[in-house]
Amino acid sequence: MKIHETAIVSKKAQLGKNIEIGPWCVIEDGVVIGDNTRLWQNVYVAGGTIIGKDNIIHMGAVIGHEPQHLQYKGEKTGTRIGDANIIREYVTIHRSFKEGGITVIGNKNYLMAASHVGHDSKLGNEIVMCNNVLLGGHTEVEDKVFMGGGAASHQFSRIGTMAMIGGLTRVVQDVVPYTLLECDAEVCGLNLVGLRRSGISVEARKQIKEAYKIIYHLGLSIPTAIKEIRKIPDPAKEILHMADFMEKTKKGICRRRQKNRSLALE
Repeated sequence: MKIHETAIVSKKAQLGKNIEIGPWCVIEDGVVIGDNTRLWQNVYVAGGTIIGKDNIIHMGAVIGHEPQHLQYKGEKTGTRIGDANIIREYVTIHRSFKEGGITVIGNKNYLMAASHVGHDSKLGNEIVMCNNVLLGGHTEVEDKVFMGGGAASHQFSRIGTMAMIGGLTRVVQDVVPYTLLECDAEVCGLNLVGLRRSGISVEARKQIKEAYKIIYHLGLSIPTAIKEIRKIPDPAKEILHMADFMEKTKKGICRRRQKNRSLALE
């Protein structure tokens, strides 16, 4: 264990093996940090935060601080961060605002500089958030999502597995898994490159394309589109996930781009 002499580390914090804590870091009471995690200088970790192993947290990051919510009155809440995450400079991750609630970040995520995770958000695994991405409170982000620089989600939005969000794009409704979203919350196709790289089978990719056309080309309501997707013979788990995701929506799903541009379906 290597702790710089200027770091302030509570005696009530639980530190794992082979941890490195740099200059001027602050670790409050009740913090748990797993093995092989490194904190660069000026990192602040608030009480109620549990951090797993093999994480790298860069300069100026603020982890588990009070939520930016007018109703928060000091309730006991927390933040949970998994393993092997990279959290870059000046990232902010806020704890829940409801008694007993937690903000959750999974494993192998890459949060780039100045990105923000709002209170009560739930992030899966292998997510990339580029510089200045902003997640409002209660945002849910599923596995392998990519969010370009400056993208922002409205509170309670959900972003499905392997969706790709373009830079400076706003997310105001739920983003269906495997889709591309740009600009004014518009779906403009499928994340085909991501689908190929992920190892999803050719047959499953064909079914995802078929499900996409059902959702966005036939003018169906969400419940009717879900029924049609479930009728696809021998459905792959990926399109069943698309249907399940849509069934859980409360805000509706992002609309298809209306501009005269071709869709990325080839």
